[in-house]
Amino acid sequence: MFRTVVGSLLALIGAAGAVWSPFRAWYGGRHGSGIRVDDLFTGVGVTPDKAALLGSLFLPMGFAALLTLLGVLLRSRLALLLAGLLVLGVTVLWMVRQGQAAGSLTAGGDGLGYGVATAFGSGLLILLGAFLLHGRRRAPAYGEPVPYEEPVPYDDGRRYGEDPRSDDGRRYGSGYGGTGQHGTGDQPPMPPYDPGGPDDPGTTRTLPTIEGGTVEGGGLDGTSGPPKA
Repeated sequence: MFRTVVGSLLALIGAAGAVWSPFRAWYGGRHGSGIRVDDLFTGVGVTPDKAALLGSLFLPMGFAALLTLLGVLLRSRLALLLAGLLVLGVTVLWMVRQGQAAGSLTAGGDGLGYGVATAFGSGLLILLGAFLLHGRRRAPAYGEPVPYEEPVPYDDGRRYGEDPRSDDGRRYGSGYGGTGQHGTGDQPPMPPYDPGGPDDPGTTRTLPTIEGGTVEGGGLDGTSGPPKA
């Protein structure tokens, strides 16, 4: 998000500089708004003929500014790249044609003016903004398969087969009949059956009554004995 904001800001500054550059001196005090854009595509070079505003260097610079604005709104890096290359291309092509007409190029005084530097720097700012700008993510079209993402395996720090409820690392089935790390696979022996023990269905129990007496019987099988006073 930060790079997108910075890239958009730099591109807009570059677009403003590109529009402003034709109103500065380009060569020998002559403004770019008075240089014919047709001179860039002829073999004669830059002529001293006066140009209209929409027929001067303002035309390609204004179109590059509109393309930059469109690229910022749509977050299109391609549009910004085209705008930056257009500004730099027009500036370099003009320098070539001016050199053909003048025989050489000089800087300062009667030579290259601030308009050329402004246009050149504006093109670089637009290209830098295109580099920093993040493009919009393309949503998958209807019916287009969504790319499969490999699931991340869950790892709780235990080895395979260990009981997650155990704190000593015992495996599943390590109790009765288990075959885990601590289990032997054998069940412990059952205690011997005692006919008179408490688990015998025929055993009776003495239960207290409300009057203070007791009731004998009440085996585990649901039978009850006669009450005892």
